[in-house]
Amino acid sequence: MNAIGHLRGAVRRHAHLADAAIACAVFTATAVTTFAGRSAAVVGDRTVALVYVALACGVLAARRRRPLATLAVSAGAAEVFLAQNRGTGGVLVLLAPLIALYTVADAVERRRGLLLGASAVAALALTHAVHKPALLGPQNLAFMALGGLAIAAGDSSRNRRAYLAEVERRAERAEREREQDAQRRVAEERLRIARDLHDSVGHHLALISVQSNVAGQALDGDATAAREALGHVKSASRKALGELRDTVSLLRQPGDAVAPTAIPAPGLDGLEELLASLRASGLDIDRHVAGAVVPLAPAADLTAYRVIQESLTNVYKHSGRRQARLVLRYDRQELRITVDDLGGGRAADGRDRGPGRVPTGRHGILGMRERVLALGGRFTAGPRPDGTFQVAADLPYQPLDLTPEPAP
Repeated sequence: MNAIGHLRGAVRRHAHLADAAIACAVFTATAVTTFAGRSAAVVGDRTVALVYVALACGVLAARRRRPLATLAVSAGAAEVFLAQNRGTGGVLVLLAPLIALYTVADAVERRRGLLLGASAVAALALTHAVHKPALLGPQNLAFMALGGLAIAAGDSSRNRRAYLAEVERRAERAEREREQDAQRRVAEERLRIARDLHDSVGHHLALISVQSNVAGQALDGDATAAREALGHVKSASRKALGELRDTVSLLRQPGDAVAPTAIPAPGLDGLEELLASLRASGLDIDRHVAGAVVPLAPAADLTAYRVIQESLTNVYKHSGRRQARLVLRYDRQELRITVDDLGGGRAADGRDRGPGRVPTGRHGILGMRERVLALGGRFTAGPRPDGTFQVAADLPYQPLDLTPEPAP
């Protein structure tokens, strides 16, 4: 920040001290030009003159709190001082009402401020014409011009302050709207996650209900206890399915289609079909699988599928040459998924999108992060040092700690 910037900051922080300094400066300049080397016959009573000069200048210290009163007192005291002064050496005292004019135009509502400022300039000019004929001619015209300049400067300052305030309000409103939009999209993504979980759990509960019914019908008549237990299983599964459906229905919006539970949610078993569809659309996908394949829990299986689907779709939309690398690494306790956008460079439409270009829409990345973190995993997305854009997700095999306990 330069010296002017530091000065402006100091003035904003200590406005009243700055006003007092301005009052002292005008008082000193007026006193020096009026009394230095002049006789009492020209100046008159020095004590009375100094009192009026001090009043005209000192009231400027309160110009921000009482702009109209400051203008009235400063102008009146300055005119009395000029009326007592038999020469024209004390005209610098008029700087005080000019500064007060600037303050009125800056602090008062525009129409009112301009009207009061113009009236004050006209009144002062008329007073000079009546009581101070020595100030007629160029000096009076110069005073009127300076008065108009002070009013214009004050009005410009007020307009600039109002413009900056409006810009800040718009920036704050835009920031709030962005945050609200992000929260809304996160809520929508969580709702989609809840629906997917409903579909997956509902599918398995429906299977439990059907299989327990079949088992109950297949048992011999002597297995009363077993049949009763299977009846409890069937009843409990139906209740759980009904409660789950009722709970998730509270999250659905009016008019949303009810997701069927007869068809299970997609998982990694449908990955080949997904890759074939994207390859048919023109996306070159290099897939690698490391480690022994381990079945995932339903929620983790669905999340893995959604992360791969969203990441490859982003590559298809934003990649320069539509080349992607998919790596599935099965470790001891988790599956690590990495999707690299290898197509940095010039797109098919001829525009240079650059290596490792971050997709313009980040809501898909937010949704993937929400899914992975909800299951206790880890998620990263961003450009890599080699120029690629990478999405990486670590998913535990049993995110809900559903590992069966060992038999006693």
